[in-house]
Amino acid sequence: MTGGMVYEVRDVMFQYAHHGETRGRQEWHLHRVSFDVAHGEVLGIIGPNGSGKTSLLKLLARLLRPHAGTIRLFGSDVAGMPQDEVARMAAVVPQESHHMFDYTILETVLMGRFPHRLTSGLGLFSWEGEEDLRLAHEAMEELDVLQLADRSIHEVSGGERQRAVIARALTQEPRVLLLDEPTAFLDLNHQVEICRILRRLNEQRGLTVVLVSHDLNMASQYCDRLMLIDNGEVIRLGSPDVVLQPDVLSGVYRCAVMVDPHPVTGLPRVTLPGRDKSTASR
Repeated sequence: MTGGMVYEVRDVMFQYAHHGETRGRQEWHLHRVSFDVAHGEVLGIIGPNGSGKTSLLKLLARLLRPHAGTIRLFGSDVAGMPQDEVARMAAVVPQESHHMFDYTILETVLMGRFPHRLTSGLGLFSWEGEEDLRLAHEAMEELDVLQLADRSIHEVSGGERQRAVIARALTQEPRVLLLDEPTAFLDLNHQVEICRILRRLNEQRGLTVVLVSHDLNMASQYCDRLMLIDNGEVIRLGSPDVVLQPDVLSGVYRCAVMVDPHPVTGLPRVTLPGRDKSTASR
């Protein structure tokens, strides 16, 4: 990691349904969330279902607005920034990309140029220029989908589709990637492939990466730091070996877990206790 802060989040409060005065803590979906994201790091956001992970990612992308607190992106308050300006700095890779039309991979990737075309004076529905096509081809080559450029987004595998969506995000020329469950619905081989791609983009391009994940082991092996949230609050923030402690995880996930060093990396590995052999045959 290099110096400087990408995000500075301070005392952020958020709720989906706001009916008059807030009567209690339980009404806040995110409650006094504060943290920083350093330039060049990979931060993993982990926690149980409904803990506020995806909502927090959307707040970072300005797709949602906090009810209180501040979010600063490269020193500027996100609340005062136009959406296209945020999109030129931070690109979002959603958990599921719904493609209603039969776009090709190339057309899908070129959609990443929209935030730049809005400020070019050409307009949203103008034809792509040479620079747009060059950046799209570079991103597709980086993600190994260039050979699929003319294929329909509906005709490729889940792993290929996810690589195309990441290529679309790269075509935005962002300084930050925000990813929601980037390995969800993928088989083991494609999960590893996506994680390696993200780590390579981080190391070679200097991209800052913030990702949400349910996979504690994936997050442990590929993230510099982890932020564990539960019930809308930050429970622990730090390196994987600081956050992935058995007592902490058991309290948050409400079940017993075992944590030991990975035999190759030495980073924490989380497993569930095995079935009691004495009861296995009952």
